[in-house]
Amino acid sequence: MESLYLLVPLSVFIVVLAVWVFFGAADSGQFDDLDGPGMRILLDDDEPVEKAPRNDLA
Repeated sequence: MESLYLLVPLSVFIVVLAVWVFFGAADSGQFDDLDGPGMRILLDDDEPVEKAPRNDLA
């Protein structure tokens, strides 16, 4: 029974912290574009990237 005096306030604190973090992320725009990163990988170019010329004089 004595452990409940510690665990109940601790669990309430953890829930409040999780809700605060979630709303902070939502307000900062973290969840604005959920489809963009998934579509960006499908639209990737298949052409090879030209490499910069090497300087082998050293």
